[in-house]
Amino acid sequence: MRIAVYCSAKDVIPEEYLALGDALGEWIGIHGHTLVYGGATGGLMSRTSDAAKASGAHVIGVIPPRIKAAGRLATNCDYLIEVNNMSERKQRMRDEADVIVCLPGSYGTLDEMMDATSSAIVGEHKKPVYVLNYKGFYEPLKQQITLMEQLRFIPEQQAYQPVFVNSLDELYEKIEN
Repeated sequence: MRIAVYCSAKDVIPEEYLALGDALGEWIGIHGHTLVYGGATGGLMSRTSDAAKASGAHVIGVIPPRIKAAGRLATNCDYLIEVNNMSERKQRMRDEADVIVCLPGSYGTLDEMMDATSSAIVGEHKKPVYVLNYKGFYEPLKQQITLMEQLRFIPEQQAYQPVFVNSLDELYEKIEN
């Protein structure tokens, strides 16, 4: 299975968040899955891809020129896909994946998560989006989604929504089922 991982590329985040990348990457490799990620260095991106590669996973990176030009090109990819911009990167990662996982992150991670969700809502794909709500990281987002539902910005019959999980074990169970 090809698992796209959206996550932070920042190194200065707390170690316990970086360790999530180690654990997820290792699990991907041990279970014979392929990692699809942004092809860059830093933070959870490096930790997830390094652990996946070390555990035997095939690693696919998708990178635009601006990140490559900034000297952030990862060297651990078995296959590197170069795209023209961040919008193409999101689409290509989504196209390459069977399932999408969102670890904690910032604007880019939220953008990727919302893009994958909204494109599924309009029928562009049917891939599940799993969001790791580690230690309540995404609670404010869940509250915003609830508000949008209450105010009917999100229809009651919305067939597609991201799936929030609270632990890596819960994430693994969802992916396997």
